[in-house]
Amino acid sequence: MVDFDYLVKGLAALARAHRVSPMAGHLGAALVAGYFIGEQNPDLDDRVYRGIEGELDRILRGESVFGPGPKSPITTAELFEPVPNETSRENLIDGVAEALARTIDQPRESGHNVIFAAIAIRALKDHPEFATPFLTGGLRELMAGFNTASPGSGYYGKDRGRINGRNVTLTDADDFPPYADLPAMAATVLEELIQHAGERRDGYGGLWHVINHGAALAELDLYGYRDLARRGLAAHHKHLRLFRTVPNVADELGADTPTAHDPRTAAYWQMDTLRRDRALLDHRIKTLYGYDALARLVADADEKKQANDRLRYLM
Repeated sequence: MVDFDYLVKGLAALARAHRVSPMAGHLGAALVAGYFIGEQNPDLDDRVYRGIEGELDRILRGESVFGPGPKSPITTAELFEPVPNETSRENLIDGVAEALARTIDQPRESGHNVIFAAIAIRALKDHPEFATPFLTGGLRELMAGFNTASPGSGYYGKDRGRINGRNVTLTDADDFPPYADLPAMAATVLEELIQHAGERRDGYGGLWHVINHGAALAELDLYGYRDLARRGLAAHHKHLRLFRTVPNVADELGADTPTAHDPRTAAYWQMDTLRRDRALLDHRIKTLYGYDALARLVADADEKKQANDRLRYLM
């Protein structure tokens, strides 16, 4: 298993992330996700858990590209410091969901508002002793940081460059039917992974965030916020529509290749070539966690097997 202390430190960092920037939530979310990978996969080789912890330790040491900069009011170490000892109240968790509700109808920064909120809510629901005023108040502040955020941006090739999603006009050609429900959304995302994992599409968080945004909705539903999760389907649908407008730029930026081993095996973590470019230090852990949360909604075993194989392109 992954040590429980990572979950504790992850929640602390999520609650303080608003003091840096909304995207600083990556650090705490990765630690919480790393802990939950162990819970979701309790029978893996111990070397997998130690490998995950090694990546989380890199984040704790300040290697994340989303961490505090030299002008930040707090340091990386201060993000993870112990939180005040306060009386917990489980009803405070609803305040986090209410703060998320203000932005869940539109994609915000590739779904990070939903991703950060959902993983924090799961942690607080599973361990309500952490539902304190400090932690839940900080999480509400983090959600408020997304109130005016854009959908993200995409790279449309060297001629057009990077374009903010607010300036992208979606046409009928970019459309596909709205999701009927959460399982339909999950099946669509797995099919997207199967079809496009080998392409180089740089935008809207890539398939990492299409997966994690969908997984966050699945977790909100599982942990008691069904109506909120269903409200979020339209924003995820638009997120995927935007992602589909981004061209495959493998000829320009180079093709992606799958890892030689599944990340749930010891052989993967023993490689000395683990990629950490393109923010993979944070996203590898969160996507490994998110994929499992999403795939449980899909009944087709063959589709899940194909998608799991293609997941290695993102690892």
